Amino acid sequence: MNARVARALDAVTAERAGDALLSVRDLTVRFRLRGGRTVAAVTGADFDLAAGECLALVGESGCGKSVLASALLGLLPANAETSGSALLDGTDLLAADEKTLARTVRGRRVGLVPQSPAAHLTPVRTVRAHLEETVRALTRTPRAGRRKAAEEAADRAAFPATHLDAHPHELSGGLAQRAATALALIGDAPLLLADEPTTGLDRDLVERTADELRRHADDGRGLLLITHDLTAAARIADRVAVMYAGRIVEIAPAHRFFGTTGPDHPYARGLLDALPERAFTPIPGMPPELSDLPEGCAFAPRCPRATDLCATVPALRAGVACHHPERPRA
Repeated sequence: MNARVARALDAVTAERAGDALLSVRDLTVRFRLRGGRTVAAVTGADFDLAAGECLALVGESGCGKSVLASALLGLLPANAETSGSALLDGTDLLAADEKTLARTVRGRRVGLVPQSPAAHLTPVRTVRAHLEETVRALTRTPRAGRRKAAEEAADRAAFPATHLDAHPHELSGGLAQRAATALALIGDAPLLLADEPTTGLDRDLVERTADELRRHADDGRGLLLITHDLTAAARIADRVAVMYAGRIVEIAPAHRFFGTTGPDHPYARGLLDALPERAFTPIPGMPPELSDLPEGCAFAPRCPRATDLCATVPALRAGVACHHPERPRA
């Protein structure tokens, strides 16, 4: 990609991000445990998501991605303490009470593809019953048309019609994932949170599911794709946000992140280098426990560029939080 094309794509990305559908500022989540211990699940997350945009939130398991999504929907356990703001069409999702979230946000303004779909399906109801009930609750479809609408929703998520009358315990992990995706798409919510939506799917279904989620964004809605599947992210994302140890350490246009330019943060570059189609070189060491984070940059113990500067936490500036980025920050 030449520099002229890259600049043009950067301009399009900036224009999309400038008119935010969702604006998150300083989102922080702490879990208080017995004995006075604290889990720093998310710290100071800042990002915007525009209508028509897909932002992929990536990182190793346990870095805080799913906690961030749960915070936006008020689905955290009682021992969670949340601060910051998350504005969606004038509503602060972090400050909204349970009644507001249940009646006007979940499903209607924010759709969710959950990470553990089986836990979100009622065991005694068939997939068809789930879909028809969701159609009834979220759309104005007349009773006579709900069966067809449910079948169309299933088809959008590549859920086979032959399994519509199955109960959740009769589904494989991949089928449960597709059922959850179908349910999330029914309300055509302005914002869709897809938490590991391709888990348990083979590559063909990964691509079909990713493409359907992309169409959701192309129709003028926002998509926050939470995933460790970098191939799926590369397929549909406009921008990429990388999380490590509860912090967003880089936000970049997808074409730069996955292209020849590559990311600026050493951790983000390590994620790409670990892919089989690239260097297939894993990042050395293990992520820190969120209940026992090191002082300074949490990635420093694993980073080949670490110096004494890394004893302090780097601020996210010019899209990267690193004292030694690949390219110097302006």
